[in-house]
Amino acid sequence: MQEQIQTYLITYGTKFMMAILILLIGLWVIKRLRGLAIKVMEKRKIDPLITTFLSTVIYVLLFIFVIIAALSNLGLNTTSLITVLGAAGLAIGLSLQSSLANLASGVIIITLRPFKVGDYIEAGGDSGIVEGIQLFYTKMRSPDNKEVTVPNSKMTTSSIINYSARSERRCDMIFGVSYDSDLETTRDIIKELLNSDERVLADPMPVIVLGELADNSVNFWVRPWVKTDDFWQFKWDFTEAVKKRFDEAGIGIPYPQRDVHVYSHGQNDLLPDKQD
Repeated sequence: MQEQIQTYLITYGTKFMMAILILLIGLWVIKRLRGLAIKVMEKRKIDPLITTFLSTVIYVLLFIFVIIAALSNLGLNTTSLITVLGAAGLAIGLSLQSSLANLASGVIIITLRPFKVGDYIEAGGDSGIVEGIQLFYTKMRSPDNKEVTVPNSKMTTSSIINYSARSERRCDMIFGVSYDSDLETTRDIIKELLNSDERVLADPMPVIVLGELADNSVNFWVRPWVKTDDFWQFKWDFTEAVKKRFDEAGIGIPYPQRDVHVYSHGQNDLLPDKQD
């Protein structure tokens, strides 16, 4: 009896140690292969978005393979195990439909590539600079340096606005002046400021039109084209420059106004009519 126990311990102890060894070596190899895959993709200048996603997929698949190999060394029937795992995976998949939807959406994003790392986008009700895409989530950095994690399914089921996709953007601005302002002088000031700013593109030509007779102001619609990288700084600088030049030229920028009419009624008007 003691000899049987010793034989049992030696046999299964050896298998257990081999399984641990396979697991440790497998994890080391997986880490190396993942690092090698990342280096190859970076050397070939593959989009960082794809690099991060594929390296994660490679790691997960190889990890499952190592686990099955370790269990097989213990004498377990891996065929039955794979069947059980498949059934369990189906059950889990039904309960984790949202996660699978995120995974499928991640594949769609990688395939269609509506944006890349470094782009400023607006999608799923959030906006920021894309920093990477994972299996289930896309990570972005907001303008005030907050990390935003958006489910991939939310990205693909809503409109995606990519502000960085094109090298040029139109900057739409509205400048309201008072009704007694000289329209030609106002137009000339805006045109002069546009012509003196090197960031304004000559093609397409800037548009300056009197676009609206509003309740309190005459609104000029100004639409120049600039490089995407210059968009916000140009808009801030130009708005300030227009305000200063309007002040110098005596062109008023009106505040909202309301006319109040006061009617005076005599005391007799408040009394009921006399009847004969």
